[in-house]
Amino acid sequence: MSLRRMAASSRRYRHFSRYRRIIAVMVKYGFGEFLYRLNLLRFLGLVRSFVARKRVEGLETMTRAERVRMALEELGPTFVKMGQILSLRPDLIPLEFIGELSKLQDSVTPFPFEEAKKIVEFELKNPISNVFASFAEGPLAAASIGQVHRARLRSGEEVVVKVQRPGIRRTVETDIEILQYLARLAERYIEEMKDFRPGAIVEEFARTIRKEMDYAVEASHLERFARQFRGNDALFVPAVFREFSTGKLLTMEYVEGIGISEVARLDEAGFDRKLLAARGVDLMLEQVFKHGFFHADPHPGNILVLPGNVISYLDFGMMGSVDRKRRGYFVEVIAGFADKDASKMAGSLLKIVEWDEEPDRRRLERDIAEYADLYLYRPIKEWRIKNLVEGMLALLSRHRLRIPPDIFLMLKTIAEVEGLGRLLDPDFELLERARPFARRMHLERMNPKRLFEGLSESGGEIADFLKETPGDLRDILKQWKQGRTRIGFEHRGLERFIFEMDRSSNRIAFSLIVSSLIVGSSLIVTADIGPHLYGFPVLGVAGFSVAGIFGMWLVISIFRSGRL
Repeated sequence: MSLRRMAASSRRYRHFSRYRRIIAVMVKYGFGEFLYRLNLLRFLGLVRSFVARKRVEGLETMTRAERVRMALEELGPTFVKMGQILSLRPDLIPLEFIGELSKLQDSVTPFPFEEAKKIVEFELKNPISNVFASFAEGPLAAASIGQVHRARLRSGEEVVVKVQRPGIRRTVETDIEILQYLARLAERYIEEMKDFRPGAIVEEFARTIRKEMDYAVEASHLERFARQFRGNDALFVPAVFREFSTGKLLTMEYVEGIGISEVARLDEAGFDRKLLAARGVDLMLEQVFKHGFFHADPHPGNILVLPGNVISYLDFGMMGSVDRKRRGYFVEVIAGFADKDASKMAGSLLKIVEWDEEPDRRRLERDIAEYADLYLYRPIKEWRIKNLVEGMLALLSRHRLRIPPDIFLMLKTIAEVEGLGRLLDPDFELLERARPFARRMHLERMNPKRLFEGLSESGGEIADFLKETPGDLRDILKQWKQGRTRIGFEHRGLERFIFEMDRSSNRIAFSLIVSSLIVGSSLIVTADIGPHLYGFPVLGVAGFSVAGIFGMWLVISIFRSGRL
């Protein structure tokens, strides 16, 4: 066995209790067959009695997506965070899971102030009293990765300090390790799981949560966002105090305001809700269409309203980014929709989406035309971005097309902002508000300067291609002449067959050993070969005993597998 495999096995046994907990919850919510196919029966036997005592009521009436959500909630913060991240990835998980996983919410108990104090002092290499004039013991908010405390710096500035939960990185890394192992098993033993790419799902989750646990990244997000809107009086961006921030600690300016969804308090304070709805949407559209870098978690708890109808965002851990080229394609999709041109819309969509096999263009155009007809002849007041997005996702899914995560995140964010806009102003129409932005961007794409820049970029790429092609061809021909060219064949779908063949051959070999022991022992007893015990040959009795134990072990193993 290689050192790498030995180390992996050692880690699995070290995390045995966590494996057992995960498997127990999976069985509890009806995924026992899935575990059987992963060849995890050795763990399943240890938790079966525990699960039987805690049967979930009404399991048969729940959808698979509901059961997955409930299992993730029970498994704790890492798995809840994974569900939240995956709810933004229609390119990785089936559409039926998107809405259900979107319901997952962080619900964790705050950790004690003494632990928060230790982390602050360790990160800042200073006693907390040397840096802060005051530091509230009770947190303002607590989440799975960290919690926020209000404080005041020695220099007098009112701040909030985001402190990372102690041990969270170790917990997350342990769970990632387990998930990676389960993903490898799924890809090895379950053929249909390959379409869902479990390995890619776990790797994407690992990449995203590791970035989210690095508060230095969030600080950079905040500073970039502030630069985008410098001079815009409609938005206030809190300042970051870099000298009091690290990868596990983020100190930023405290913002006092009213939550944007607290309509009664806004009315009582005399705010203009129609203006706030318009400003909120304008700010989001500017982030998306002009800058391509946007706040991707604009739920009501992350947006405050300040005096003068000024809007302020909080929590910059989740940000979205869409490059200029994809933003342009998206505008083309909108233009095709408005022009009732299914062919134009399909062509623009195909520039955005991803696929394994190229779709039937004629069928796609027909379905797009039918989709557009559902909305184009309705009053705009009846349109909802959320419904438009869900309809488009269902259409793309039928054609086995995947929408990129950055575009989906952009659409989801716009839909959330539309919901806030309608909460503030029931007559608000986002599509009417978005038209000037889309028109302006479309005109910018036709700008001669932009066209020339695009042609220059394309010309450069073509020149590089032409320059590199002769060398690449020469290398290929050289390898061919030297006999170093190899053609590889990959067999797919045989893993389960190979596993069953291995198991069958092992059982046959085991049976032959048992038979040999029985035959050999019989010969010893018949020949009456000593030594003797109570008149019976010792070697013969020992052989029969070992054969009996092995035989019973084999029979029990066959019965437990459920396959005679």
